[in-house]
Amino acid sequence: MKFGIFPLDEAEGAIAAHALRGDGFALRKGQVISAAHVAALRGAGTASVIAARLEPGDVAEDAAAARLAALIGGAHLRAEKPFTGRVNLFAEEAGLVKVDEPAIDAVNRLDEAVTVATLPAFRRVSSGDMVATVKIIPFAAREDSLAAAERAKGAQGAVAVAPFRPLQVAMVSTLLPGLKLSVVAKTVRIFEGRLAPSGSKLIYEVRSRHDVASLARAIELAARRAELVVIFGASAITDRRDVIPAAIEACGGRIEHFGMPVDPGNLLLIGEVFGKPVLGAPGCARSPRENGFDWVLDRLLAGVPIGRAEIQAMGVGGLLMEIASRPQPRTRDE
Repeated sequence: MKFGIFPLDEAEGAIAAHALRGDGFALRKGQVISAAHVAALRGAGTASVIAARLEPGDVAEDAAAARLAALIGGAHLRAEKPFTGRVNLFAEEAGLVKVDEPAIDAVNRLDEAVTVATLPAFRRVSSGDMVATVKIIPFAAREDSLAAAERAKGAQGAVAVAPFRPLQVAMVSTLLPGLKLSVVAKTVRIFEGRLAPSGSKLIYEVRSRHDVASLARAIELAARRAELVVIFGASAITDRRDVIPAAIEACGGRIEHFGMPVDPGNLLLIGEVFGKPVLGAPGCARSPRENGFDWVLDRLLAGVPIGRAEIQAMGVGGLLMEIASRPQPRTRDE
């Protein structure tokens, strides 16, 4: 692509690099300069313009952006019409953003003219939310750069949305002296609010004494009725041998992982009973503020794999905002 100062005699057919306005005419940035523009500029006493002219091997910005968006755009995304070298990609359904980060990095490293920006992986989105944007920086991209992007490993469908699935969910609460029933009722309402974006329903809610035998019976009943079981303990889980994990194992279940490098949310447990996922919620899950529990729950609701490896990879970015009401703040005034 040639870029620079063009005498008016050579400007027709070039792309205006900057907007120009005069008496009776307007030339927009990115607009192809016509014979009428040249005549108007000459009449205004202008001798030259700053412009760009495409050469063989160049792909115009809108065509290049559309091609790149078609490459990276995966399931449940729609691309809008390109404009000024940009194409935005929007979610067609509520769910979680899936991003092949190495593939996007590889595309962005190919050529400074080619850029792709996305939401963070596993961000919750609603239908109509913008998920990614493709922008060609100058007025064209090189064909060989676009071809290299198309060959990049993982670039095809590198950004997608995993739609939420409406699940039938059971909630088990354990009770101890000192835990107000109003707190449990509020937790139910907050939990239902977390399920609402996915269309999931709380179909069974049961309360149990905070002991292994009572809780094991409650978990078994819940797991036979629902597709997902979430346990809110009256006391936080402090060890794999504590009441909640012991009750899961007592009714034939298994523990996949305890603890997570996300704060608030450290004391989360994930396991299964009868092949169905079971979550031991951390205390911060009683708050509507975002915490590590949301990260795991959302993946389960979207059918995205979540286990020990995925949880252990959450540490970078896992330091979230403090929840003022949490029982043990991460900092304290001396």
